Amino acid sequence: MATAAEDRPPIDGVVHTADLPATPTRDHSIWATQWVEVTPELLQLGDDIGIESSMYKRRIGRFLLWRAGPAVDADARYLAIDAGALSVSYSFRLYPDGTGSGVGADGETHQRFRTWKESLRDAG
Repeated sequence: MATAAEDRPPIDGVVHTADLPATPTRDHSIWATQWVEVTPELLQLGDDIGIESSMYKRRIGRFLLWRAGPAVDADARYLAIDAGALSVSYSFRLYPDGTGSGVGADGETHQRFRTWKESLRDAG
């Protein structure tokens, strides 16, 4: 059985942007505080929902996807940061009932997490 993301041990040390994996990690976690190029926005991602740190999830196209909070049944915030221009980012708020909202890379407001992620993927 897979270990829940929140229960996976953190990596030893720090990582640079180029070292962040394309696919989700299954045996360890990478916290925002372990990313050398961490942005202030990422460090504050979960502040308004009482989450202290964000966890790296995966790459979607040129974007680095991070999450503050659990994946289901709770408040969570996602932040996608452009790996080539760290000042460019898009966020999505996910609520406990499964609804959400966020502006995607296409400039549109998305109510579904899937379509928000698709806008990142399709941004090239």
